[in-house]
Amino acid sequence: MAILEQLRRAIEEGHPGETESLTEEALARKIDPMQIVEEAMMPAMRSVGECYKNEDADILRILAAARSVRKGFELIEKRDKSFSQKSIGTVILGTVEGDLHDVGKNLVAIMFRSAGFRVIDLGVDISEKQFLRAVAKNPEVSIVCISSLLSTALPEMEQVVKALRRNDPEGKYKIMVGGGAVTRQIAESMGADAYTENCVEAAEVAKTFII
Repeated sequence: MAILEQLRRAIEEGHPGETESLTEEALARKIDPMQIVEEAMMPAMRSVGECYKNEDADILRILAAARSVRKGFELIEKRDKSFSQKSIGTVILGTVEGDLHDVGKNLVAIMFRSAGFRVIDLGVDISEKQFLRAVAKNPEVSIVCISSLLSTALPEMEQVVKALRRNDPEGKYKIMVGGGAVTRQIAESMGADAYTENCVEAAEVAKTFII
């Protein structure tokens, strides 16, 4: 569908205003909101994520694309109240204590919401107790996602993963980790269920835990 292809391109090129206009036009044409997300927004962010992974795009392009997706997604939620109420699962998300970086976390939050998750964003510098408290307050949680850009915060991340694991002996939720300081090997040694390199991959892996 031409309008969805135009929307995908607008997101990839990082044009929030154009993204909003095209999303509005798609909705006016009675295109299903989930079709807009799955056939335009997600493919666009996947493409940008791949470019970033292959060093064909910088963080500014990622941010511009993410802002564009957010504009379109907010419009969909505003126009279709039932869409914002639909949820395939609940994600608790936060940057670990000792780390104040939030760019990567915010991108992941956008992609989780676009994929249909309800996101509880705890923010940055989040302690073990805060993660555990959030899980206790939200027993329906499907995934806990922990981020860290700083290698100095990795010991704290490991403590959080271990505490969450002890808190959930029946395995009711999955633990995902990511961020510039984390590698797959580190994630496995911590006992996390998954590690992803970028925001698009994070949302796609998260969906495999639900479906």
